[in-house]
Amino acid sequence: MNKRIVVLGAGESGSGAAVLAKTKGFDVFVSDKSKIADNYKSLLDKYEIAWEEETHTESLILNADEVVKSPGIPDKAPIIKALMAQKTPIISEIEFAARYTKAKMVCITGSNGKTTTTMLTYHILKNAGLNVGLAGNVGKSLALQVAEDNFDYFVLELSSFQLDNMYDFRANIAILLNITPDHLDRYDYCMQNYINAKFRITQNQTPEDAFIFWNDDPIISEELKSRTINAQFYPFAETPEEGVKGYTENEQIHIETDQAEVFLMELSKLALSGTHNLYNSLAAGISAKLLDIKKENIRQSLSDFRGVEHRLEYVTRIRGVEYINDSKATNVNSCWYALESMKTPTVLIIGGTDKGNDYTEIEALVKQKVKAMVCLGVDNTKLHEFFDGKVPTIVDAGSMQEAVDHCYRLAEKGDTVLLSPCCASFDLFKNYEDRGQQFKECVKSL
Repeated sequence: MNKRIVVLGAGESGSGAAVLAKTKGFDVFVSDKSKIADNYKSLLDKYEIAWEEETHTESLILNADEVVKSPGIPDKAPIIKALMAQKTPIISEIEFAARYTKAKMVCITGSNGKTTTTMLTYHILKNAGLNVGLAGNVGKSLALQVAEDNFDYFVLELSSFQLDNMYDFRANIAILLNITPDHLDRYDYCMQNYINAKFRITQNQTPEDAFIFWNDDPIISEELKSRTINAQFYPFAETPEEGVKGYTENEQIHIETDQAEVFLMELSKLALSGTHNLYNSLAAGISAKLLDIKKENIRQSLSDFRGVEHRLEYVTRIRGVEYINDSKATNVNSCWYALESMKTPTVLIIGGTDKGNDYTEIEALVKQKVKAMVCLGVDNTKLHEFFDGKVPTIVDAGSMQEAVDHCYRLAEKGDTVLLSPCCASFDLFKNYEDRGQQFKECVKSL
């Protein structure tokens, strides 16, 4: 009798995992507590995979030999608790897919910057002619690509939620950009639990593998004192330091690998601006050098990369006011990077579903740069408790249209309107993409 795989969640990762399981001969069943999107229903039907939506039928789930869980489903969900109680193995789509490919894995995680670094690394590898796929939190699911394509390399963006259910997966190149408080609501409000999840990217690495990380991140530095990691270390930093492999000196980027030190390019030629994007570029550049990509190819890709939608995305200029969409800033540290890059008086749109945020991290930058704040959320109490009296003008909005109308009234020529919410989007929007899209549409209709 065929082994039974049950997939919980039928979004991008779940439907892809189901297709791969089916192609490998498993008895497959897909269950989603929400409605399944039509495109995923069509995919499941095409492969003749049984599915259900808007319910979890326990009798069809608890008989699984193994469960592939969507990263969005928390461990406290009743069906997960029932599976854990009977010790059914629960894994992520990435863990499942990796069993069926010999491709080299370049894996990126961090509280901030991982999407940009993932897209930038993929851009370099693809432009250099490598047979490479893009997956994880971006692109098509890894499982679907393993089922339908045959790549030699994958660049994966990995969230802490995905890493939670990865056990035997091995990253050939692991990039850890930074660790700041995020998703603490999913980690019992315990920072160490979140740190442990991020460091799972290094589990199973061997001395042939590479671990790339920001040398000056205080949490990473502290953790490395007590952790055993088998990979070769390739830290990066803004300036030269002992042991650092990627850095800047005299306005130039330098990268050192085992072969030699490489002067890569002038800082001014980078497509992306800001200190945070320098770190993203260094991490991507080191990984590309480790894969023996020529420096001319790396240089070209770092200088012509177009950026990521919803991440400090320029929208337009109206009456001398610039509008910037940073909807992907779903935590305080992301907002800090956005504010740090602002060069003009700023009207800040902030708010949403609070994930245990501590706003002291952005307090100084808000006082320095923000002339007005628009609190966009169902419940803005915590924002008012912290920011009232620290910003000249604070107003509330219950919709994106109302928020943008406030900004249009409050911003003057030479100002910037910045959507950088610090919070998750689920109180008023489907997701951060929906929030960013609505912002762009409202701005463009002004």
